[in-house]
Amino acid sequence: MKVKLPANRYLTLFQYIFFVSAILYFGSPLFIPLSFALLISCVLYPVCVWLEKHKFSRMGAIALSMLTLTLFFITLLVLLFSQVKGFYAEWPLLQTKFLDSMEALSIWINQEYNFNKEQQTSWITKVFNESGMSLMSVVGDTLAASAVWAVLLILIPIYSILILYYRHRWVEVLYRLFPSQGRDRIREILQLSIQSYYNFIKGMLVVYLIVGVLNSTGLYILGIPHPFLFGFIASVLTFIPYVGILVASLLPISMAWITYNSIWYPIGVVGIFALVQYLEANVIFPLAVSSRLKINTLVTIIVIIAGGLIWGVSGMILFVPFLGILKLVADRTPDLKTLSIILGEKE
Repeated sequence: MKVKLPANRYLTLFQYIFFVSAILYFGSPLFIPLSFALLISCVLYPVCVWLEKHKFSRMGAIALSMLTLTLFFITLLVLLFSQVKGFYAEWPLLQTKFLDSMEALSIWINQEYNFNKEQQTSWITKVFNESGMSLMSVVGDTLAASAVWAVLLILIPIYSILILYYRHRWVEVLYRLFPSQGRDRIREILQLSIQSYYNFIKGMLVVYLIVGVLNSTGLYILGIPHPFLFGFIASVLTFIPYVGILVASLLPISMAWITYNSIWYPIGVVGIFALVQYLEANVIFPLAVSSRLKINTLVTIIVIIAGGLIWGVSGMILFVPFLGILKLVADRTPDLKTLSIILGEKE
């Protein structure tokens, strides 16, 4: 029996979209870690099942899987620390070159514009005092965002462990919530959802590979030493929001300034990273991920933007696999055929 939509179905649809978006926006402190935990649980589920078939207990399989994932994140933090350590080792030389450059710039300004050193110092002090609050605001926002992610790194593993441990109970809840769909259809959608998450992870690996190649190529053309090392480290560290790309760019910028006695090479490094990040967010990520999830690229870009507006960086990552699951449901529900056509990539 088909349910007839009311005459004002479009208004009803927009109301649903509005209320769901509001709930997701205001409930982000709860939903973001739960969504990441669900993503990790779906990725680790086949590993846990395989380990349980090889004489591991359920908790032992979950613990081993989480330990492997934790070692991966520790490796990322080690890379981040190595970048900071390398930058710190180069700091004395950078400080000397910076002071020399500022002295040369001061002499040039005095010669060209008759703006002596005392006037320059007074102007710089005034600008610094006026912009100090805004600078502190930016630093404060960055530290707050990093602190939020630090808390999430504690909550997400706990949620993931509990989801995996009680997975049979959650599946039984779905059976009871949607009895009309039948157990076989719900089981099929769950299996395909896990496969979608795997395809999403594969797409992300392709993204990091392409970004690493583009970073390395740009640094190589610019003549920066060790371009492939710096390029791929920057690609991997972009996984860490806000701080990752900032720290990853410090060492190649420092090497550019030390190697070439010119400010244009460090500016070139910043330009390369900024261009690649723009391409990654707006072109590479939508194309690489949407093709694996078999989703329309235009819809993927729109969902990434919407996710950024609602959940920030987390939404740009999480809303894409959610879209893949929505397409799976739409493909198997006759009443959602129109939505399936909108989301699909084939004509």
